[in-house]
This record gives sequence, structure tokens and C-alpha cells, in this order.
Amino acid sequence: MSDQRWIALFLDAQAAEMGAAKNTLMAYARDLSDFSQWVENKSLSLATLQQSDVEAYLVHCDAQGLAQSTRARRLSAVKQLYRFAFDERLRGDNPALRIKGPGRSGRLPKTLSEAEVDGLLQAARSHGRGPADRLRNTCLMELLYATGLRVTELVSLPVAATRGNPELLMVRGKGGKERMVPLSPPAQVALRDWLAHRDAMEETARQKGLPASPFLFPSRSKDGHLTRHRFYLLIKDLAVAAGVSPSKVTPHTLRHAFATHLLANGADLRAIQTLLGHADVATTEIYTHVLEERLKSLVMTHHPLADAADRGKG
Repeated sequence: MSDQRWIALFLDAQAAEMGAAKNTLMAYARDLSDFSQWVENKSLSLATLQQSDVEAYLVHCDAQGLAQSTRARRLSAVKQLYRFAFDERLRGDNPALRIKGPGRSGRLPKTLSEAEVDGLLQAARSHGRGPADRLRNTCLMELLYATGLRVTELVSLPVAATRGNPELLMVRGKGGKERMVPLSPPAQVALRDWLAHRDAMEETARQKGLPASPFLFPSRSKDGHLTRHRFYLLIKDLAVAAGVSPSKVTPHTLRHAFATHLLANGADLRAIQTLLGHADVATTEIYTHVLEERLKSLVMTHHPLADAADRGKG
């Protein structure tokens, strides 16, 4: 069986049996394509590769200057592939089983202050080519900050999930898992205003014989909804309009801001885990470290004993 066939079977199994999301499958495909190309260049094959060969591939990745997180992700893909191959009896052993990866960076996630988020929300209300853009932008930003949705979950929201002036949204996340997320009053207002305008545009399109869109944020993209890339560019524009450094603002930093601000205002870590759709609370615990760093900075900036300590060093 060819190496490409191995990878195709693995990806099919991830999609069918594990319910892997589209973006996860794309990431696996990219990482395993790089791995298989390296294997081919070395005149090796996935069926006969040994542990030392997998380790040599990791050295190759390091020599390319790839980030620690990228190397860890690539090894994870290789490990998943060989676990699948062993389970499916494509091989009688697993050459990646005992390999320890580079781990992931201990850097804390970037986040935004409440004032910066307020600035972005205000910018969304005034930024756009016309009323439709402004209503859509406001709805996007209010929903994102109110719920902490992943960007793919946000842009692909089905309009059916938002009908009836909901106080809660049902969201389908990674692996097809569903969760309920509450909407803040400003998010409910923004959603209601955007829906009214969106439905009017859809009715006009229907009268022209065009099919109705199933998405809350329809577009002419291949997937039929606003793309992740387009939303990424949009929030960069909003950052400029709000006077916030664009380098600080991504869809994921807004997700981090949602979690960090909840925690700072007394929310329970398990509740935040549920809202974010994390399978393991250990993933959510990173936000306690973010909060600890902010509190430490606050004490060192404002506590009189910190000033005294600084004076003592002078």
C-alpha cells in the first residue's frame, strides 16, 4: 500500500469515526504531507520506517527553524498516523510510540483589556461600507465576546440556531460536540437587529430566484458563509479604528479575553471550561496563570511596598 493511501485512510477514519473538524483534518493533511515528502526524499516508506527515522525527521524540522509548537503538532500527527496503522494492522509495531516531543511553549495566551474590547465593540458599530456591514460587524463582535466562540463556530453559525430571540445558543464545536452558550443583552440586541436586516436581504434575493442561505452570516464564498480569513482581516480593520494595536487583535485573543474577563470577575473555572467547549479543564487552567500575571503586575505597580523595594535598590 502506498504512503499516500495510508494517509488517505487515516484522514477518512478521523473524519468518519472520530468526527474530526474540517480544520483539524486540513492540519493533519498538511503535516503528514510534509512528513511523507521527507520520507520519500530519504527513499524510505511509512511501512518500514523505524524510530530512528522519525527522530531524524524531528531533527530536520528543528533545523528548518520551525517553532516549538509546530514541531510538537507535526509529531502529534505522526504519532496519530502510526497509532492508526498499528490498530488497523497495517504495521505490527509503532515506531513513534516511545518518542518524546518538544512539548509546547509555556507562553501565556495574549489577551485584551476590557477597555480595549469596549473600543473594538464601539468601532464595529461605526465601521463598514453601509448599514448592512455595520449591523453585521456589530453582531459578529458582540457574539464573539459574549460567547467565546471559536472563529469557525462563529462564522458558520446556522441561522436556525438564532431564531426566536434566544438567550442561549446551541453551538456545534470540535468533534461535533454540542454546547449551550448564553447571550448577553447587548449580543441579543445586535443579533436581533442583524437578523431583521439579513432576512430582508434574503427575501429580496428569494424574489430574484436565488436560494436561501442556511447561515447567519451568508457570503458568496465556496462554503456559503463568511470565511475565517475575511473575519480575520475585518477585526484588524476594527483594531485600527479603535486605536488598538492590530498585532494584539485576532479572533483567538477575543476568545482569550472572554475567558480571562469572566475569571477576573469571579466566574468558576468549570463553567468557563463548559462555555469554551474544552474537553479537559487543564486546557482552561491556562487562564488562571494569565490572571495571576495580571494581579502580580497590578501589585508591583500600585503597592507602596513595591515602591519601597525599588527605592531600596537605588
